[in-house]
Amino acid sequence: MRNRLRRLRQNPVIRKMVRENSVDTDDLIYPVFVADGENIRNPVNSMPGIFQYSLDRLSEIMDRVKALKIPAVLLFGIPLTKDECGSSSTGDHSIVYRAVSFIRQNYPDITIIADVCLCEYTSHGHCGLISGNRILNDETLPYLASMAVTAARAGAHIVAPSDMMDGRVGFIRDSLDREGFKDVMIMSYSAKFASSYYGPFRDAAGSAPKFGDRKSYQMDPANGREAIREIASDIEEGADFIMVKPALAYLDLVKEARERFLLPVVTYNVSGEYSMVKAAAQAGYIDEKRIVMENLISMKRAGADLIITYHALDVAEWLSESDN
Repeated sequence: MRNRLRRLRQNPVIRKMVRENSVDTDDLIYPVFVADGENIRNPVNSMPGIFQYSLDRLSEIMDRVKALKIPAVLLFGIPLTKDECGSSSTGDHSIVYRAVSFIRQNYPDITIIADVCLCEYTSHGHCGLISGNRILNDETLPYLASMAVTAARAGAHIVAPSDMMDGRVGFIRDSLDREGFKDVMIMSYSAKFASSYYGPFRDAAGSAPKFGDRKSYQMDPANGREAIREIASDIEEGADFIMVKPALAYLDLVKEARERFLLPVVTYNVSGEYSMVKAAAQAGYIDEKRIVMENLISMKRAGADLIITYHALDVAEWLSESDN
């Protein structure tokens, strides 16, 4: 027998030598929830190990991010007040502005990505302005652009529009350029699906819609070709990174995006994916470390350059232990 593929698997040294993909700390982006108020460290019950932090306690989590050498955080703001147009998302007094400013000043080596979406700030919980039960597209774009400019002014390196309004990448790019923020990058949630995996996030961000659902603007999970059209459109409008969200059920699209486009590909290992692993691990059904690392390596194998994941702190610790 000439072809014995097991020859390349016979010991750990050989297996490591021929390994095609790896997960490194530099691949990781850690989501952080920042709540307006004081002395807040609220656990997210549906996401074990995840908390909301007020600005005066934000250093508790940022110190861990820094110590573990995680290169970037993705910020989500939780305001004190909400209204129909999400007005608390913009301006120097917004929680996002203050959180970005704090991190930029105190953790200058960490890349700051600011989520751009109205759902955390609107009283109705939708990602855009509404008229009756209809979510308005074009009327929402100036609000998203204002939010992006607010984050850029505070010092964000990257803004990440997650709303899925048509044309928002180009509108934000033009607004950033006009305000002098030509070097601020856009990480677009290009193919974001109307997924059932987002439930725990909506607990963490307080962003569940008060009526209807998001199927009129987020993508149908049944559609793949449409995802490629969305990505191509965002690239044409000026995106610097493209994202597929969620991750595990959509790895076919991560792979296709990697094969078709030259931009960095990001995938979001979302809250439901995280919480299912945590729940199964706590019940003793699975080996958490091995499952998490297998999930993340599948994302890298599919073609993801970067992974947004709530597992980032654990993964960085595991990788650090393996290096010692």
